Amino acid sequence: MKLKLSCLAIALVVMSSSVLAAEPKTQSAESKPFAKVNGTAISSAAAELMINEQVAQGAPNNEDLRRAVKNELVRREVLAQEAKKRGLDKKPEIQTRMDIARQGILIGGYINEWAKTNQISEAQIRAEYDKGVAAMSGTEYKVRHIQTEKIEDAQAIIAKLQGGAKFADLAKDSADTGSKDNGGDIGWVSPKGMPQAFGDAITKLETGKFTTVPVQTQYGYHVIMVDDSRKAVPPTFESKQNELRQYLEQQALSAHINDLVKKAKVD
Repeated sequence: MKLKLSCLAIALVVMSSSVLAAEPKTQSAESKPFAKVNGTAISSAAAELMINEQVAQGAPNNEDLRRAVKNELVRREVLAQEAKKRGLDKKPEIQTRMDIARQGILIGGYINEWAKTNQISEAQIRAEYDKGVAAMSGTEYKVRHIQTEKIEDAQAIIAKLQGGAKFADLAKDSADTGSKDNGGDIGWVSPKGMPQAFGDAITKLETGKFTTVPVQTQYGYHVIMVDDSRKAVPPTFESKQNELRQYLEQQALSAHINDLVKKAKVD
């Protein structure tokens, strides 16, 4: 029978590195056990760490949460004790997994410390936003498409459209599962953000017209229709600020890690 863990249990088992950003343990939390299981103490520091993690994810900091954390810590300690009774902590594979888990926590701590001293400035975010706005300048198009794997199928669709068939009806058989149920509608797009052949076809179509020759991309063959066009309207800086900050943070971290790896002596 499989052991089912609660959502809280799963969250506690796979704690993210953000746990390391929780408030540090106090002297009293260190000295007084949170609970005991078969004589083994569960530290209050461990409990507070888990509670802070749940609160950081939006859980209310109340007695219900503390009770849930206590129950989970007790279950975990009971299971850990049973595993040790069976000698599982001595198995090489288990020891390797424990080493990897410890390494992951250590890495999370390092990343948190590095991020504190390498914060992304608003000027950097603004520069990235301006670059994106410049890239989307021009015209954007409201587009539908029908995607097929074979050119013959795309040609057959074009013939049906020329015979009076409705684009939305034919789109139900599109290979693009993301748009087939919406009449092939993929929304407003910039030609620069599409595969080149697709983008080129869009710019050449008049509103309400469809391609009379299948357009080939790496995804297959497409029959494309333009419903409307307008001058590209960029999103506001405020609406993209957090997203851009996260993107730049990830880029900076990746560059830092790559630099460390390059400097490392690897035999």
